[in-house]
Amino acid sequence: MSTDTLKAQADAQFRRKRVLNFGLPGIVLAYLVYVFFAFDIAGLAERARMDNAQTLVADSYSYKTHVTRDNRSGELSIAVEGERKGAYPDGQSPQWVTETAGATQVDLGDGHAVMFLTDGSMRYDVPGFGPITAKPGTRGVETNLNRETLPSWINLSKNRLAITTEAGRVSVTRNRTEVFRYFLGWELFFFTLDSPYHGAGLAEIVFGDQIDPARGNIAGAVHDFWTNAMWRHDEVAWAMFETILMAFLGTMGAAMIALPLAFVAARNFAPLRSARFAIRRVFDFVRGVDGLIWTIILSRAFGPGPMTGALAILLTDTGSFGKMFSEALENVDEKQIEGIQSTGAKPLQRYRFGVIPQITPVLLSQVLYYLESNTRSATIIGAITGGGIGLLLTQAIITQKDWEEVSYYIVLIILMVMLMDWLSGWLRRRLIAGNESGE
Repeated sequence: MSTDTLKAQADAQFRRKRVLNFGLPGIVLAYLVYVFFAFDIAGLAERARMDNAQTLVADSYSYKTHVTRDNRSGELSIAVEGERKGAYPDGQSPQWVTETAGATQVDLGDGHAVMFLTDGSMRYDVPGFGPITAKPGTRGVETNLNRETLPSWINLSKNRLAITTEAGRVSVTRNRTEVFRYFLGWELFFFTLDSPYHGAGLAEIVFGDQIDPARGNIAGAVHDFWTNAMWRHDEVAWAMFETILMAFLGTMGAAMIALPLAFVAARNFAPLRSARFAIRRVFDFVRGVDGLIWTIILSRAFGPGPMTGALAILLTDTGSFGKMFSEALENVDEKQIEGIQSTGAKPLQRYRFGVIPQITPVLLSQVLYYLESNTRSATIIGAITGGGIGLLLTQAIITQKDWEEVSYYIVLIILMVMLMDWLSGWLRRRLIAGNESGE
């Protein structure tokens, strides 16, 4: 081969590498530019409501107490998160709310104070800005504000005034005037206001005098905590159990169905080619349809409920397990099977003692991994089928007010996944490695 030919081939190879090195990044960059305009990333940034995001984040780690005046009747109500289950009884109010001669003063701290006046108007004294007055009427909400020079923390329309400061929020409409004051923590998480144990510390409950004459301190506190009407700990615990049960039934049911079918799909165990082809296509079909799609289909067929979610997991995992189990069967050591056969063992005995011990580590490892993964999936499936912790999480998100409950459910889901991860790892070590040593 001549020198010119070798040089031409080398130049051609360098050109291909140059095109590859610069062409691929260029294609990726062009795709990212297309995504930027096709998905309207710039418009998404403009539409983002950071004030709403800030409110939701604050609601997740704190609680707010609503002080509400009905502008039609003049009735005043004070409630944690604005719920009846968290309402202060008549004649009782927090120390920062003062009622005098029909007028009500709400002290938000740091010089911020809101007054509900007897004529139905509201006055909010904002340090560094001055007093803001508002009075709802038949023609909307009348204020002393200049609409053309409003700061960003005031939102004013004809029928609504919304003020958001670092001390709290105020909302005035024709029907009612509300003041929201935030506090860190999850108030009423342990006991509601109507419980005699509200405000009592752990030491007082365990070692102190009897608080409720009709019940012992520990028994009464456990009962009131478990039946907490606002946080519903009993319902949450049952929802967690339903979520784990969905994952367990779906995963284990899929494994039991997939194992015998995997023998039919394995080349070295099923000589009938048409049967292998049919079973493999069934596996492809049931795992090719996403679990959420199966959930929607099954919920229309059988109605909502945890069992519908378990069936959706079962269908999807049957296809996945069938493929993995059949591939594991095709890689077994034939010599062990021949050794069992030489003893005069029947076909079922050859499978039991020559095949199953070889594939057991693979089976257990995959089943336990999918059990851990399906615990997370069951949360989303439960939101569709109406069962488990996913349903409670969806309900809390839809209300758009109880974001501390959303945080609570997310924390429980994370702890549940961590527990299943630890449990599956422990079972793998015990059943596969045969020891109790940790990682």
